[in-house]
Amino acid sequence: MITVSYDEVVTGEPEPTLASLVIYHDIVNVDYIKHGESDTLIALKSNLNDPNSVFQSWNATNVNPCEWFHVTCNDDKSVILIDLENANLSGTLISKFGDLSNLQYLELSSNNITGKIPEELGNLTNLVSLDLYLNHLSGTILNTLGNLHKLCFLRLNNNSLTGVIPISLSNVATLQVLDLSNNNLEGDIPVNGSFLLFTSSSYQNNPRLKQPKIIHAPLSPASSASSGNSNTGAIAGGVAAGAALLFAAPAIALVYWQKRKQWGHFFDVPG
Repeated sequence: MITVSYDEVVTGEPEPTLASLVIYHDIVNVDYIKHGESDTLIALKSNLNDPNSVFQSWNATNVNPCEWFHVTCNDDKSVILIDLENANLSGTLISKFGDLSNLQYLELSSNNITGKIPEELGNLTNLVSLDLYLNHLSGTILNTLGNLHKLCFLRLNNNSLTGVIPISLSNVATLQVLDLSNNNLEGDIPVNGSFLLFTSSSYQNNPRLKQPKIIHAPLSPASSASSGNSNTGAIAGGVAAGAALLFAAPAIALVYWQKRKQWGHFFDVPG
C-alpha cells in the first residue's frame, strides 16, 4: 500500500521531514546573521573616510562578510575579528557595533577617528580585546565597558578622553592589560579589583588623575601602650646588659691574665 500525503497531491512535492526543517532553519539563521553583521559593517564603512581603500572588498552585494578583507569569522560564519589598525581612517564610530554579538577583537588603533566611544560597545560581551589607542576620541570612558566580563586587553591611550575612570572596570576580573595613558582623565585611580594588577604606567600623562591616598588606621591606646612598654622594656634590658658587661670586664681580664701566666710557666723551656 502506498501512502500519499496531502502536500504531495496539492503541490507535487513530498512533505518536508523534521530533519529537512532543521537544516532549513539553520541555513536561514546563518543567512540572517550574515545579513545583520554585513549591514553593521557597511554602516561602519559609510561612517568612515577611507583614503587607502581598505574597505574595497566590503560590498553590500556580497552579504557574506567572512569573505571581506580585515574581517575574520568563526566556524559558525559569525564575525569575531575586525582589524583596521593603522588604516588612516577618519570619521566617527557607530552605535550599531553593539549588534556584533560574537565579536571578540576590535582593532581600530592608529587612525584618525574622532567623536565618542559608543555606549553600545558594552553589549559586546564576548569581546576579548578592545584597541582604540592613537586616535582622537573624546568624551568619557563609559560605565558600560564594565559589562565586558571576558575582556583581557583594553587600550585607550593617546586620545583626548576626559572624566573619571569608571569603577565598573574593577569588576572585569579577566583584564590583564590596561593602558589609559596620555589622555585628560581626572579624579582618583581605583585601587580595588582588577586595578590591583596595574602600575602607574597605565595612567601616566593624565595631569589631573591622582593616586588615592591610603590612610592607615591609627593604633588603639592599648596597642600604643603595649608598644611603648615593649620599647621601654627593650631599652631597660639593654642598659642592664651593658652595665653587667662593664662590671664583669675586669674579672674577665684578670682570669685571662692568670691563664696566660700559667701557660707561660708550662711552656718555659730552660736554656
